[in-house]
Amino acid sequence: MKKLKLKRGMFLSLIMVLSLSLTNCSNDDEEILTEPEPELEDTADPVPTGEAGVFQLGSVSNERIYGTATFLENDDNSVTVRLALTNTIEGVISPAHIHMGTAAEGGDIVISLESVDGDSGYSTTTFTTLDDGTPVTYEEILNFNGYINVHESEENLATLIAQGDVGQNALTGEFIEYPLNSVDNPAISGVATFAERNNGNTLVTLQLENTIPGVLSPSHIHMNTAAEGGDIVISLTDVNGDNGLSRTSVRELNDGTPINYEQLLDFNGYINVHESTENLANLIGQGDIGQNALTGESIEYPLNSVDNPAISGVATFAQRNNGYTLVTLQLENTIPGVLSPSHIHMNTAAEGGDIVISLTDVNGDNGLSRTSVNALNDGTPINYEQLLDFNGYINVHESAQNLANLIGQGDIGQNALTGESIEYPLNSVDNPSISGVATFAQRNNGYTLVTLQLENTIPGVLSPSHIHMNTAAEGGEIVISLTDVNGDNGLSRTSVNALNDGTPINYEQLLDFNGYINVHESAQNLANLIGQGDIGQNALTGESVEYPLNSVDNPAISGVATFAQRNNGYTLVTLQLENTIPGVLSPSHIHMNTAAEGGEIVISLTDVNGDNGLSRTSVNALNDGTPINYEQLLDFNGYINVHESAQNLANLIGQGDIGQNALTGESIVYPLNSIDNPAISGTATFAQRNNGYTLVTLQLENTIPGVLSPSHIHMNDAITTGPIVISLTDVNGDNGLSRTSVNALNDGTPINYEQLLDFDGYINVHESTQNLANLIGQGNIGSNF
Repeated sequence: MKKLKLKRGMFLSLIMVLSLSLTNCSNDDEEILTEPEPELEDTADPVPTGEAGVFQLGSVSNERIYGTATFLENDDNSVTVRLALTNTIEGVISPAHIHMGTAAEGGDIVISLESVDGDSGYSTTTFTTLDDGTPVTYEEILNFNGYINVHESEENLATLIAQGDVGQNALTGEFIEYPLNSVDNPAISGVATFAERNNGNTLVTLQLENTIPGVLSPSHIHMNTAAEGGDIVISLTDVNGDNGLSRTSVRELNDGTPINYEQLLDFNGYINVHESTENLANLIGQGDIGQNALTGESIEYPLNSVDNPAISGVATFAQRNNGYTLVTLQLENTIPGVLSPSHIHMNTAAEGGDIVISLTDVNGDNGLSRTSVNALNDGTPINYEQLLDFNGYINVHESAQNLANLIGQGDIGQNALTGESIEYPLNSVDNPSISGVATFAQRNNGYTLVTLQLENTIPGVLSPSHIHMNTAAEGGEIVISLTDVNGDNGLSRTSVNALNDGTPINYEQLLDFNGYINVHESAQNLANLIGQGDIGQNALTGESVEYPLNSVDNPAISGVATFAQRNNGYTLVTLQLENTIPGVLSPSHIHMNTAAEGGEIVISLTDVNGDNGLSRTSVNALNDGTPINYEQLLDFNGYINVHESAQNLANLIGQGDIGQNALTGESIVYPLNSIDNPAISGTATFAQRNNGYTLVTLQLENTIPGVLSPSHIHMNDAITTGPIVISLTDVNGDNGLSRTSVNALNDGTPINYEQLLDFDGYINVHESTQNLANLIGQGNIGSNF
């Protein structure tokens, strides 16, 4: 709907363009037409005084022909009318007249004008009286109740080439447009234009597209809104199917009550255009007008699927000029012939509440419901702005016979979602086939819709769910009770605005909450969890790093340690070992230094559960209370030990360097050749650590159990020989293994991985401290390799 006010010159140009469109034809290849200026002839008598009134003459049967009628006041009190038309046909004389009444209504000829000369497009007539001899002055003609017709020719008077209202019937330039929407024929729609006349009356023009030639379509203004329906109060001219056009001059209602332009703009009404007098039941155009017209302000709310996944849609709340609301429900895939009751309820859909506004049933034939809302069912007034802030939701029921089934549902007003949301994974716990996601969505009022959606839940089982304090790794008390997860669809929805103790909590606060979610199998089996996930400040950022946990005393057991960053900068440390022993709890710790060097315990981790090989610990400080965040832990000088059990701490089932000690993946392998015992040989692996140091690992085959074999890096190559410069850990004869963290020579000179790869040296492995002369392995390294 548009309301415009134009200066007279601009308005006349606009009407000229509109008149072209009303002919319902165009030619894009034709040149742009220009309006000729009337030429004033040099005459001695009469002489124009300088006063002039200009009225538009629009196209009728030929879109190329249009122009102006200029009324001039002369010094002898006569009036001169000059018609100036563009693109007239040479050699054709076109009769012209001033008629009584409006062009929309028609009327008798009252002043015969000189015919328009097709060669020039001009006509000039001077008069002092009407055709019947009644005197007429310039002022009277400017306020005359009339219009001008220009006919094609004397031979074809039935065809008009130009027409325009004059005097009091001329348009002021004020007008407003209302859309005429498709109803029963989606191809037909258009616009209704209400234009103000000089006398305060209204020219109502209906222009529809794709009407059926030869069919006249009755049209009326009705009382009330189109959504409500009402009696006919103003009959309009039938829409002509040949050009989709109807024009009516409106000055009163059908009962004779006067109505002017300003009153019509505030009228409580709507327009109906019927297909034909034979088929009045079918509408080809409909639109609210006046105070019922839409301002252009609207908001949409989704109507989600509930019991029928094929049906969903949207609710649109549109503001009317009077502040009321047009509520339109549009659902897809509804069932033809079924009427679906719909209502606005109090509260959120997650909570449920009483019906407060009854809406029109959704028509299954087109999925449509339209209701004009200005009050609650109890009569309490509610306007558009109040409805946008209403605490409510919409339900659309399958049918009056099956109210229990919902085919659409959505929160509205203050409960509607802003579009801001965050998802948290709900991981499998005691049932590996069940997992899902928790979605926290912000409402307009700052509250939160918490939706849990689990996959592979058990039909018929209700699973209690809660938000707990602290992290899932630490555990904590219940602080927010959520709706049970329905095993039939894996769904739980809860509107959250406070903790269980009544402490308010909004969306932003919940996103920073120190908590986690637990979903229990059932009220009868609370010990079993089917979903669990950290939320808020405890949720993971997605940043993580993995460290291998290598086999030590049990070659069948190994795994990985994952350090994952939380939103608050803390760390979730997860240990996952394979082939652990069911029923056994394995203590685990982060130690200072490297695994090769050993060091004291600095962070105690949760025991690894032998039933699933899992340990999870939330870390934000060392055991002595020193804070440590994720970034600091990634640079920590430490390693992890996993002990077999509290009863057998000496046996390790997993070990791995972490932080700055973790390996980069860069390494080189040097052979350690047999020397005095041909059965013994192996390799030396130099692996780069994150801090640039080197893990030197010696691995020999066929070593003698129970024997420790001293090993060293010497200066020079093995043939030249040289002094010991780096002492390595003894090779353990039980497993042939030696591991040493190297960052300096024995004399304290620093040496990093890159320097060691270029070092002038070799390795010797001696049989034992009792027999240093015998070598069981030797190999050049660095620049000598």
